[in-house]
Amino acid sequence: MNKIKSIVCGKKHSVVLKEDGSLECWGSNNQNQRNIVYKTFTNIISLVCGSYHSVALRSDGTIECWGDNSWDQCDPVYKSFTGVIDVACGTYHSVTLLDNGTIKCWGDNGKNQCDRVYKTFTNVINVACGYFHSVALKEDGTLECWGNNEWNQCDPVYKSFTGVIDVACGFFHTVALKANGKLECWGNNEYNQCDPVYKTFVCVIDVACGYGHSVALKSDGTIECWGYNQNNECNSVYKTFTNITSIYCGSCHSVALLEDGTIKCWGNNEANQCDSVYKSFTNVISVSCGFWHSVALIEDGTLECWGINESNQCDTIYKSFTGIKLPYLNYILK
Repeated sequence: MNKIKSIVCGKKHSVVLKEDGSLECWGSNNQNQRNIVYKTFTNIISLVCGSYHSVALRSDGTIECWGDNSWDQCDPVYKSFTGVIDVACGTYHSVTLLDNGTIKCWGDNGKNQCDRVYKTFTNVINVACGYFHSVALKEDGTLECWGNNEWNQCDPVYKSFTGVIDVACGFFHTVALKANGKLECWGNNEYNQCDPVYKTFVCVIDVACGYGHSVALKSDGTIECWGYNQNNECNSVYKTFTNITSIYCGSCHSVALLEDGTIKCWGNNEANQCDSVYKSFTNVISVSCGFWHSVALIEDGTLECWGINESNQCDTIYKSFTGIKLPYLNYILK
């Protein structure tokens, strides 16, 4: 699955891809997230963000990185990578998937995020990152995990999972979607992220994870939520939502995109993540969530932003951006 989107959000910044393969960035710049070097990048086809850095994939299989480099997130080692077809970012590290089924990692290694064990992985078709751990999905439907294991993110229980077709990572937990529409969860269970309630879910077609909660989209257009609920992340209001086509998670809030191009938001609203302004948005085709803000892509190539604005995440400069679209290369990796 791994639906690559052209709007991506870091912790306090956002990046969008335009029709001409160029980029626009806005929000916080305290760690060079909006370093104008991005203005020189061309032929970009997809994007991904860590907390304070961003990675852009070019049509020729090379990448560009910018933003915080305190933990080598933007170390020029990435300049040597070729044949890249997908990228995932953790907090301070990144992982690239190459067209030969191998992966490359760079950035912070304080929690073994870039442990060289990844050098042994082959036939990888998808990668996902949590805060300090990563997961690789292999062609045979099995998984590999590496990085921080303080909360059992890399507990070898994952070795028993088969038939996996997609993975999503929360901060310290992971959810695997299987071909039979069922789920497997492992990692930190302090907030019921891995509560066995997920065992009752069937006909799941997509999964998204926040800090300590997860959302599963079912084939009938309804959703299930479980895990951390201190900020109403799993408030039963979601039980009333129907005709959902896509799901997205911020740190402690979630967004559902409906068939009719409208959206629903629920969870923490302390920073206006679920401010009712979203009720006025129509013709939405994609959404991305930062920690406390969200961005919606409208069918006409314009944007809407809502949520916290203390670092200009929702600065109205985004109103001037046009020609934004989903990339022409939309990898569906299975």
